[in-house]
Amino acid sequence: MTNVARDLPVVLAGPVLRRTTADRISFWLAVTTPVRVRLILKHAEQECSLILDAGSTGYRCITAGRYLHLLLLDWALDEPLPMDCWIGYRLSVQQQDDDAVWQEWQEWAPDLAYAHWDTPGFLLPSRVGAVVHGSCRKPHHDSGDGLVEADRLLAGERDGVAWPSMLVLSGDQIYSDDVAGPMLRAIHLLMERLQLADENLADLGLEGMVSGTDLLQHPDGYYRRDRLLPKTNATRSLIDLFFGGIAKPIFTSDSAGNHLITIAEYLCMYLLVWSPTPWTLFELTPPAALNEQGQRLFAQEQPLIEAFVRDLAAVRRVMAHLPVAMIFDDHEISDDWNLHRAWEENVYGHPFSRRMVGNGLMAYLLCQGWGNRPEAFSADLLEEVAAVLASPGRQDHQRLIDRLLKFQQWDFDWPTHPPLIVLDTRTRRWRSESSPTRPSGLIDWEAITDLQQRLYGQSSVMLVSASPIFGVKLIEVIQRIVAWLGKPLLVDAENWMAHPGTASGILNVFRHPKTPHNFIVLSGDVHYSFVYDVELRGQVGGPHIWQICSSGIRNEFPQRLLAWLDHLNRWLYSPRSPLNGLTRRRRMRIIPRKPVGTPAGRRLLNQSGIGLVELDVEGRPWRIRHLVANGPDVSFERREAEAHWD
Repeated sequence: MTNVARDLPVVLAGPVLRRTTADRISFWLAVTTPVRVRLILKHAEQECSLILDAGSTGYRCITAGRYLHLLLLDWALDEPLPMDCWIGYRLSVQQQDDDAVWQEWQEWAPDLAYAHWDTPGFLLPSRVGAVVHGSCRKPHHDSGDGLVEADRLLAGERDGVAWPSMLVLSGDQIYSDDVAGPMLRAIHLLMERLQLADENLADLGLEGMVSGTDLLQHPDGYYRRDRLLPKTNATRSLIDLFFGGIAKPIFTSDSAGNHLITIAEYLCMYLLVWSPTPWTLFELTPPAALNEQGQRLFAQEQPLIEAFVRDLAAVRRVMAHLPVAMIFDDHEISDDWNLHRAWEENVYGHPFSRRMVGNGLMAYLLCQGWGNRPEAFSADLLEEVAAVLASPGRQDHQRLIDRLLKFQQWDFDWPTHPPLIVLDTRTRRWRSESSPTRPSGLIDWEAITDLQQRLYGQSSVMLVSASPIFGVKLIEVIQRIVAWLGKPLLVDAENWMAHPGTASGILNVFRHPKTPHNFIVLSGDVHYSFVYDVELRGQVGGPHIWQICSSGIRNEFPQRLLAWLDHLNRWLYSPRSPLNGLTRRRRMRIIPRKPVGTPAGRRLLNQSGIGLVELDVEGRPWRIRHLVANGPDVSFERREAEAHWD
């Protein structure tokens, strides 16, 4: 069925299953017209029907354009759902001007269910048996998609009770600062088709540009947006001051030529990376204004984007069946987001870059943040967002950005067994007072104290940190040296050990006498995957820590460079190396696991895919695998002989 007003499909994207408990269930849905929503849940021989519409508690419709409405649906259940059994659901929508017809899910997403089930569904486990997790999904990277591997995993499990308990996405769900030309063109075509509001860009320091329409028509609108982005002379390193130089871009990404700017661009990006339906609404052709170089780049990138689009039905299916927990990392906003105090002062001190960050946060709130923790986002905040989207760029837009930049409830916990505790390592940073260009700590003292409180009384936890808490030592040393030279932006010098206060604080959390006995740390960010077993020296019965990094879902590190770094790291930091005594983690015993099937000596896996961690009844991982995109699964095996004090 279509939206008769514009011959558009009623449902554009979703359903995305979000936080789900026995007495509450949340969904995210994008539609082209306001609708009533009916959810029918069925388990065993029981069935219940729930309806939400305008005015209902738990129903929030955010209008983002004439033909784009985001539904934030949070059903409270009168009777708790059963645990450890398959719960099927039928989600249907009804246009407000058509009281007679309910459009069932088969009409707008006929491939949503798996072959051995009549409907989509999910599982509520009494304990977490397995978790699928990953990060870093860049649409135009030349590789397969880890979410497709997750789809194959679910398709192969005919018994729903054997499914993973959740999908954890630990950052870079979109790349706003590294956008292919065909993706940016698709964003603009979708904006036009859905008639999203034109954003006022006046008073942002853009010469001759007062609206989003001007941006689309600008000669630098494709592949040269870095020329439009603000620059600064405010902070120079010692090297810059000695050799001189010119004003530097505030945003440091090497791929900022198509950086997202307006709120409409950010929102359409989310639709296009999560659903195949928006891609059916236009023909992807190059913009007429591209120069010869731009045309070549567009032609090179278009096959990569077309391959990405072919996988989106599988991506939508996975996200409709597994409760999805999501947290941002830098690329949701821009490379080096809040890396140090100077970056924050430069970016938030310029109206244009401040607007860009605010637009990215607003889109994150609507498409990711709300479903993690619905109660954290008050009705008045969502109403303020809706008012801004109706006419973006007015004074209330700036006030909303000010509010979002101060917001401190992006982190969240899910009451699973063991519990899922997700950290905000981007906005609650420990800023250096001694030097504006020294990397900030990933979380500040208040956040560390708050984390300790959240851990009390738990025997095991799954702790999500976008950046690995225990990373590759050689890479961290390189980052420290480059940061000391005043160039932290060159190497993304942000890791848990980069800031002495944060390093000491997080290590003390692990040493605390009331700390959980088992820590599973799930991380991403770095574009390669690895597993470390970590133990505390001199602490009998101390916690067992598993640092599990899965990155990226659709991204990889430069192959030769990572192979060299992997080899050199093992040589410099062998078990008997005196360099181990110089690290902040020297009181810990690190056991790197070998990814089975990789070349001899390798400990870092550089293949796109997604992680799968399987837990025993005590909440400890008994098997850790990487589901390689278009390749065989890789298991990480523990080798005691390689253990050393870090």
